[in-house]
Parts: sequence; structure tokens; C-alpha cells
Amino acid sequence: MKKVLFVASECVPFVKTGGLADVVGSLPACFDKERVDARVMIPKYMTIPEEYKNQMEFLTSFYVELAWRKQYVGVFRLELKGVTYYFLDNEFYFGGSQIYGEIYQDVERFAFFSRAALSALPLIDFRPDIIHCHDWQTGLVPVYLKDSFHQGEFYRDMKSVMTIHNLKFQGVWDKKTVMDIAGLDAYYFTPDKLEAYGDANYLKGGLVYADQITTVSRTYAEEIKTPFYGEKLDGLINAKSGCLTGIVNGLDYDEYNPATDALIDHKYDARTFRKEKIKNKKSLQKELGLAQDEKKFMIGIVSRLTDQKGFDLIDYVIEEICAEDTQLVVLGTGEEKYEHLFRHFAWKYPERVSGNIFYSNERAHKIYASCDAFLMPSLFEPCGLSQLMSLRYGTVPIVRETGGLKDTVEPYNEFEQKGTGFSFANYNAHEMLNTIRYAKHVYFNKKRDWNRIIDRGMAMDFSWSNSAKEYMDLYDRM
Repeated sequence: MKKVLFVASECVPFVKTGGLADVVGSLPACFDKERVDARVMIPKYMTIPEEYKNQMEFLTSFYVELAWRKQYVGVFRLELKGVTYYFLDNEFYFGGSQIYGEIYQDVERFAFFSRAALSALPLIDFRPDIIHCHDWQTGLVPVYLKDSFHQGEFYRDMKSVMTIHNLKFQGVWDKKTVMDIAGLDAYYFTPDKLEAYGDANYLKGGLVYADQITTVSRTYAEEIKTPFYGEKLDGLINAKSGCLTGIVNGLDYDEYNPATDALIDHKYDARTFRKEKIKNKKSLQKELGLAQDEKKFMIGIVSRLTDQKGFDLIDYVIEEICAEDTQLVVLGTGEEKYEHLFRHFAWKYPERVSGNIFYSNERAHKIYASCDAFLMPSLFEPCGLSQLMSLRYGTVPIVRETGGLKDTVEPYNEFEQKGTGFSFANYNAHEMLNTIRYAKHVYFNKKRDWNRIIDRGMAMDFSWSNSAKEYMDLYDRM
């Protein structure tokens, strides 16, 4: 049996800021228990809900040497749904109300976490074959594993996997400070190791020293080999391409299930959506104060409002998107200019546009269950989960062909009667607008074809069990 330890900075249901937490929280439970013993280690943040803190069992404590400092580490354990979770405690690093702060604080915080994670293993009597690291916050784990820990018998044969969830975030700070914090020899701070463009780069260190690298979709694994998507690490990614694999993230099919979802007004499934889904649309129109007219084409957006998500394209043609036969429902927060954009259009067209500039899980579920189409025109999208949720709820995705969007949404082909959504290739506002108009044409004039697109989308299986099989194969190859 393979023993695997996931080391990450966040994990549902304990703490979450993005998709990383969903992966770390969902994937370990989906492995075949006969083949893989997967456990998870994260920091014991002050923000973890009390109900979980109260269930934690104290295991041990020790001091870890971080360069010239000695720091306390407490280790706690909790079992949930058959998975063992370890929490590393240190109030100086993990006591604040935010799990991430200024980058210079995070650089020290996660150097401490990486060293403490490895140091704790002999004391908790768990010797993993593979340590699976996630994003830059754990980038030093593969480095330490090949450095000071390599001499120890306990660690000698351990392998590491580094998963890139978003290459844009790399953990970069000046070399002198990082050398002081990390307690690593000057040998490691050269351009073929941790140094990048004069600074020290945690993610780069992890990529150089990890035995295998994965990222969250096949297309993104190819895209990051190019200068446009490679965030200045494309040379390294190409050099390591022999051990790079793209594995699409999954979705929790129990939480996101229109047949059992307690957050939506009218439940439905692949058989009953033709009659039942429209009832959700009517109740959402009523709740948001939009014109109550089931014949309007309703487009949903649930997203961070940033350039990366393609909102500059929407900004450019929003007047044309908000046509008389269309309603637009937006949920999310982000850059001020986009927050103001949707507030303005909700004021200008109160019966057509609803700008919800906040985040609510309940409202998100209602949007997935009510809208006719879901818009994701991202500039880049390592994997994306919203398009998987919209497919699950029979809401037709309209996406740009990038990263995980390209891997999970098959464009509609009216001649072969194929496809689960609509897509466009170039990052261009009018190409997006034409795709929206084409989707509307099918919706209004070819209703039977539209319903077949939904049939195919709801029949897709993007549950975690598929991804888990691919990760198990990777572990076996190692």
C-alpha cells in the first residue's frame, strides 16, 4: 500500500480561499483505501471553526530550527470521513484573522510550515512514500527533503510531487531575506535552483527538486510551456516536461447535485430538468427583482471580478450583452472598476441585470440551478470549477478555449449533434459576443438541440473518482 501525505496551506472544510482547498479536501477521500493511505497536513489557523478545533486530539510538541531561530510546533490530529488530518500549531505564525498576509510574512510563515511538516513525521509515526505538495506555500518541502533531511534514514527514499494550481503565484522575495529565513546554504540560490531574476522563488525551488510535477488540466500543462502563460518559468517547465502531468480537478458530486441540493427551490435531475429547472429561473427572477419572464435568456456569472477572468471583454461589449431578450446575473467581488460596472448596469437596467457584489454559497447554487447559460471568458484558467458545476446543473457553459475550460467543455457542433457548451478561441470581445449570440440563436430557435446539449452536459462525469485514478497511476509510476 502506498502512503501519501498531502501538505498544503488550506483544505475544506477547515479553511478555504480558493480551489486549492477543494482539491486538498476532496481528493484524499476518493482514493481506493486498499491501495493508498492518504493523509493531509495543514497549519492550525486561528480561523478554523471551533466545531473542528474541539474534535482535535493533541499528539505531541517539539521545537524546529529555522535558520537561527527555534520555534515551537504543536501537532494535532482529527479524523473526518475516513481521512486523517494533521494540524501544525504555532500562534506566532498562524494566529491571525487572515491565513495569508503580506508576502514577506508569508515567506517566513511557510518556510516554517515546510520544515515543521517534515520534522513532525517521525514523531507522529507516519512515514509517507510520497509527499504531495500544493502551490508555492509548500515549495520548500522538496528542497528540504533533498537537503538536510536527506541524510536521515527515515527520509531517504521519500519522493515528492509538486502540484501547480495557479502558476501566477510563486512566493517571490529577495534572496538575502529568504537565505536568512529558510536556513538553506548559498548553494541553493543559483539560477538553476531557487534563484530567479535576482530574487528567491519558492515555487521554482519546488519544481526543480520535486520528482514529479502535476497541474490541474492537460491543456494548462501545455500552455505553461509557452512565454504567455509560463509566468517567466516556461524554460524550467520545458526542461522538466518529462515529469509533468496534467490531471483535471474533480467536483464534489454530493455537494453539487440538483436532485438533492437543499439550497435550491426546485430539485431536478437529467430526466426532469425540462419541466423543473424553469421553476428555479422564475423564483430567482422574483428574488432578484428581475422581469419575471421565462422566455428571457438568462446568463449567470459566479467569479472573482478580475482581468484574469475576462471581465475586460465583458466591459467592452456589456451594452450588447444586456439586450432586451437577455438577463445577466453576476455574483462575486474583485476589482473596483468591475464592481462599479455591474452596479451601474443593475441601476440602468433593473429588470435585466442583477449585480450581487458579495459572495454567498446559497446564491451561487441558485444561479447554477436557474440560469440558461453560464459565462466564463477567462484569459487563463488552470482548471476552473464553475464550468463543471454549470454542466452538472444543466446550465450551458459559454467559455474561452483555455486551460481546464478547453478540456472540460466540448463546443456545440450543429452538424454532428455533439458538444456540451459553446466556446471561442481568441481573447476578443466581439468573438465572445458572437458566441453568446450563437448560443441565444440555438436557445430561441432550436430548443430541441439546446435540450440535447444539456442532456450531454449532465451526463458528463467530472467527479473526483476519475481524477483519483489518474493520481494513483502517477503514484504507482513513481
